[in-house]
Amino acid sequence: MTTSRMPSRRATVPAPDPLRVVLPADVTAPAVARRRIQAALASIDLPGTLRDDVLLATSELVTNAVEHGERPERLELMLTTEELVVSVFDRGAKIPELQAPSSPAAARSRGLQLVHALSIRWGYNPAEGGKCVWAAFAL
Repeated sequence: MTTSRMPSRRATVPAPDPLRVVLPADVTAPAVARRRIQAALASIDLPGTLRDDVLLATSELVTNAVEHGERPERLELMLTTEELVVSVFDRGAKIPELQAPSSPAAARSRGLQLVHALSIRWGYNPAEGGKCVWAAFAL
C-alpha cells in the first residue's frame, strides 16, 4: 500500500479551476470518478504514489456515497500550490464514521480507514440536500 505521508518531492503545479464531475446515481459512479480524476491528474506533475493514493481515496469516497449516502451527486477536485482536495457530494444525511473492520478478514468497513491513512486529513461538511465528504493530500 502506498501512503501520501511518506516524504516525496514537492510538485510545482498551477492552480487550475476546480474539476466538477456529475456522478451517476448507481454503482458505476466509482469507475466514472476514477477515470475523470485519472485524466485530470495526468496533466499534473505529481509523484506516482500520490496519484495512486488520490485515485484510491476517490474510489472509496464515491463508493461510500453510493452505499451509504443514498445517492452520489458530484465530485470536485480542487488544486492549490499546497494541496489537492477531493470532495464527494451525496444526498445522505448520515454522518461518516471511521470504523474498525469487524475482523481482520472482513471485506467491508475499510473505506474511511483507507482515506484516513492515505490523506493528510479528511472530513465532512453539510451541503445543500445532503453532505460533502472530502480528503486533502499535501503536494
